[in-house]
Amino acid sequence: MSSQPTALNSPDEILQRYVREVPLYRSAAKNGGRATGSGPLASLPFIDKQDIKKDFPNNFLRDGQSLDELVAKKLVEVEHTAGTTDNRADLLLEYGWWARQEQWALSLNAHVAQVLKENPDAHRVTISSPACNGDITYNGTPSAKRRTLGKTRVLSLSRFPFLLSTTDLDQMVAEALDWDPVFFDTDPVYATVFALHCERKKVKFPKLKFIITSYEYTSVLHKRILERVFGVPVYNLYGSTETGHLIMERTDGKMVASKPVAHLEVINEDARGIGELVVSTLSNDYMPLLNYRIGDLVERRIVAGENGDRVTTYTLHGRAPDTLPAPDGRRITTRDTDQCFVGCEGLLHYRLHETSPGNFVVNYISEGDSDPKAAIAVAVEKLAQLIQPAQPIETKRVKFLLPEGSGKFVFNYPFVA
Repeated sequence: MSSQPTALNSPDEILQRYVREVPLYRSAAKNGGRATGSGPLASLPFIDKQDIKKDFPNNFLRDGQSLDELVAKKLVEVEHTAGTTDNRADLLLEYGWWARQEQWALSLNAHVAQVLKENPDAHRVTISSPACNGDITYNGTPSAKRRTLGKTRVLSLSRFPFLLSTTDLDQMVAEALDWDPVFFDTDPVYATVFALHCERKKVKFPKLKFIITSYEYTSVLHKRILERVFGVPVYNLYGSTETGHLIMERTDGKMVASKPVAHLEVINEDARGIGELVVSTLSNDYMPLLNYRIGDLVERRIVAGENGDRVTTYTLHGRAPDTLPAPDGRRITTRDTDQCFVGCEGLLHYRLHETSPGNFVVNYISEGDSDPKAAIAVAVEKLAQLIQPAQPIETKRVKFLLPEGSGKFVFNYPFVA
């Protein structure tokens, strides 16, 4: 594990330099637009993915910089976002930055840091949608050799995990066993399908020490299945391709920020303290994102630390566009609905769909052939108390659910006129 960087400049100094030098922010600072805030960000409006795309890459290149020259000198890599709700946006990532910032985040978890220190050449298996893996993106199915980069083997065969055949899953198991991983890096939806196949086949991974879930929201159902099948801790790692890894779950279950990667703000907080996350990155010098509305909701709290100090923690609540309105005006988040499924045995995945204003159906996939009706009934009763729907919530057992274009799944599907 590489140690976290010792900054020569404070975060404010870094941000001030970006405001002065980066064309996007030089222009934005002249126009202003922020109603609140202080420091170097106070003069800047909030930005989103559309601002990244507009006039790219000239909106980020400094005076005298040429993209062709930066790429030729291996100073930057051109990547792209997965695009859950928007079209993909191209990105400029400092060469080698992705691996460095991931190590900074992983080091926040003592167990993960110790395992990787003891296993510097640890093999990793990645299980996610091939449409949103930052290292390998493809539409067909390349060979295992082509899906192996350094110490990582990518098992992603399809962005339709519930449609994977037994042959597909057998191939994934064989490739994983051959790689003999120390940890899994996973999209939790895809990983649970793989896990249940391993359980049926009684497959064990002797070196496996922990599992990282990322890429999208981790349901209590996914965490339960992964821990049951593989018998190792499951830790959540939150971020995005454009910002890097922002928040990491520690061994005590608390999620804390990776301070070298970004400065985090929370805006538009509701009565419960849940608000929109705003990110200002500090470590990707070629494409800093300032006052970036990432589109997710978090709950920020200051709690007592292990050494009597005060620690800022974050609870993830899912994507802002996926919130459901309650009759009394409350904002119901993905986390709110997912908590209704705590202890719901026999269930693999679900989607709460508002088919018309106030009318809901829960489409669910069971772990096996049996239908967990009793568990679903308990979850639906909790959902009804939470949502207060106009009509009783309907339930429907289905064989599969389809992802978004990026390969990610939506848990709350609000009504769209």
